[in-house]
Amino acid sequence: MTQFQRIDRPRVAVTRKLLPQIEARMAELFDCRFNSDDHEMSADEIAEAMQDADILVPTVTDRLDAELIARAPASLKMFANFGAGVNHIDLAAAKAKGILVTNTPGVFSEDTADLTMALILSVPRRLGEGHRLMRSGEWKGWTPTGMLGHRIGGKTLGIIGLGRIGEAVAQRARAFGLNILYNKRHRLPASVEEELGVMFEPDLDRLVAKSDIISLHCPLTTETDKLMSRERIGLMKRDAYLINTSRGELIDEDALIEDLTRGRIGGAGLDVYNHEPAVDARFLAIPNVVLLPHLGSATFEGREASGEKVIANIRIFSDGHRPPDQVLEGWA
Repeated sequence: MTQFQRIDRPRVAVTRKLLPQIEARMAELFDCRFNSDDHEMSADEIAEAMQDADILVPTVTDRLDAELIARAPASLKMFANFGAGVNHIDLAAAKAKGILVTNTPGVFSEDTADLTMALILSVPRRLGEGHRLMRSGEWKGWTPTGMLGHRIGGKTLGIIGLGRIGEAVAQRARAFGLNILYNKRHRLPASVEEELGVMFEPDLDRLVAKSDIISLHCPLTTETDKLMSRERIGLMKRDAYLINTSRGELIDEDALIEDLTRGRIGGAGLDVYNHEPAVDARFLAIPNVVLLPHLGSATFEGREASGEKVIANIRIFSDGHRPPDQVLEGWA
């Protein structure tokens, strides 16, 4: 059994500005170094911050690759990640360095599902286009054929990755009358499928071809990188919509932009991108795309709950115990 050493008052470096009440509580409990102006720290700045820390609190904007982790001192014992996703951390390098990694799972599921549902409604009903039309001052009034979109009731929603967020999306989508297919590595028990009102489709290509709306909810891994490839996007129905609130790298953006520009698919709703914060400028010229600035977890409630989990993980670890949200990949 892994033993954890007690740290009386851990030195904690936080890479981004958190909610005031979270930072205040952390300052009470730990010896903290905060990022007061909330700038995105460079690799050199993170390396410097680690030199005087027992624990680093990174976020999704921090790329903790093997090279950067190698610069961590022996005194750094933990990455207490603010957020559920840890694809920005080289877990193998962290393990080799003896740095334990935690995350904050579950706290953003409802928030991300809400935003996903907003995009599922917004893109087929052309809400983004309507908003821009009103802002332009060029709306000429109601007509029988003006701004026509598609109803979502009775359509098929294909959910790729039915974890916490995917299940929360399914619950919402069912209330809107959508028929729901899902694909994941392991099929859910029949009782859970019945409760959620979902049907398992083991063949991912077949799910893509059958769906009127496709929503991505799988983590970014080597297996899911460019999951929606040029070939797979080519399987989508001509009037189908692609929604992504997970990770931008799940989609081949060049292929998506080409098919959207050619009118080969109905539209897209995106909250994440391949090279954040940069967004491919070609998206900006495509009318049937709703673009959001990574808002999936952006609620006061979710961000506070995530901060509270970070604090709990640090406290339990510094008391000499295994933290509840340890990322166990590669660890015993």
